Amino acid sequence: MRRRTLTGAALVVLCASASARAETQLADLLASAAPTADPSVLTLAARAAECARRQDPANQVDRLAVIDYSRPSDQPRLWVFDLDRGRLLFQELVAHGRGTGERLAERFSNAEGSHMSSLGLFRASEPYNGGNGYSLRLEGLEPGFNDRALDRAIVMHGAPYVSEDLILKQGRIGRSWGCPAVRSAVARRMIDTLKNGALLFAYYPDRKWLEESSYLQCGSAPAATQIARAR
Repeated sequence: MRRRTLTGAALVVLCASASARAETQLADLLASAAPTADPSVLTLAARAAECARRQDPANQVDRLAVIDYSRPSDQPRLWVFDLDRGRLLFQELVAHGRGTGERLAERFSNAEGSHMSSLGLFRASEPYNGGNGYSLRLEGLEPGFNDRALDRAIVMHGAPYVSEDLILKQGRIGRSWGCPAVRSAVARRMIDTLKNGALLFAYYPDRKWLEESSYLQCGSAPAATQIARAR
């Protein structure tokens, strides 16, 4: 019997199909676990996470954090997922940088001294005790968008200005110097959940990032086009 072999083109098609299925399955899992989150943002987070997995198959990520900076700071806009169990672990407030905006995030930067938040995919590194207490270093994975995060000391930490009481007083939470600061009450648990390898995806409908992010070009449709159609 003659054996059939797959051509290079056929293998590419099969791999692309499998990747698309994996992205869709992960996006569906995230949307089911976090029904209050924007499903189009979760779809992009799933695409970026699956792209990272394919680039580094030895690193099997089981935690994913998603920040939607298109939401105002007085609303929960940070979700942390257990990917193995398909569970939502945290749904929280998160601060953006002083240079990024007040209640609404509007501007993002990768530059030292900008006091702005950065967009894109990060990998959580090791925790440490610093000026803001127990903190988590974040490695920016996207050149030009967040790859200076370590040099800028962009870390996750707890902060007293991330609180419901402050929202009642001034209509928004406080702002950081670019760090995704969270409530002090949950900071240690969240950091311990994400430390040593989890992914963090920070979203905003910035066209340049959506069009140029290598982690958002793994699927079939350009990310900017997908978001435009969904909104």
